[in-house]
Amino acid sequence: MIKGNLLYEGKAKTVYETDNPNELLVYFKDDATAGNGEKHGLIPGKGVINNKISAFFFKQLKDRGIKSHFIETVGEREMLVKRLDMIKLEIVVRNIVAGSLVKRLGLPEGTPLNVPVIEYDYKSDELGDPMLNRWHIMAIDVATIDELNQIEHIALTTNTILREILKAKNVDLIDFKLEFGRDISGDGEVLLADEISPDNCRFWDTQTHEKLDKDRFRQDLGGVEEAYQEILHRLTL
Repeated sequence: MIKGNLLYEGKAKTVYETDNPNELLVYFKDDATAGNGEKHGLIPGKGVINNKISAFFFKQLKDRGIKSHFIETVGEREMLVKRLDMIKLEIVVRNIVAGSLVKRLGLPEGTPLNVPVIEYDYKSDELGDPMLNRWHIMAIDVATIDELNQIEHIALTTNTILREILKAKNVDLIDFKLEFGRDISGDGEVLLADEISPDNCRFWDTQTHEKLDKDRFRQDLGGVEEAYQEILHRLTL
């Protein structure tokens, strides 16, 4: 595998072409942002940790029948993935009230939800990633109804699997964000993409409810690097 041209640089990752047109190389950075990029900082070692945690989860999901873009890790900070036609949506799955849901529902943080909630956000920095519903998504041709059905099925199944894995590690999965894309090397099958890490998941200690995720950076709680390391440690014990 030969690392090629820079294809995309985001807030937490950079993506490079490779000598295989159907594969990309993802590099995980230590940069951390919050508030739509208004707050910026560095979390030492975050890229290494997120690469390892994401690889762990993608492997676990594959063993349980969930396909993703993940192929293999090729370095401490780098992951080889399938090249996908990315769907311009962020899918948020919520199990417990936290973050923006506190204001929107007027419920205390930590309130369990009767059923998992799925939310769609339109990936657009210019518009501030607005929330959409299924009708918006179909109206502006972001995804078809069949693709949305697949996305929701994969998201809810992933939620069940991750909660089971984490519960055994004394961690509660509060909510998390997923992204999806179409497999351009095959028949356009919808695959899980992006990452699964403390950057896009809320992890709380089951007993103490200590936050072990990016909220420690967002809320200036301190111990950010230690929280990321703790999740990796628990998962790989």
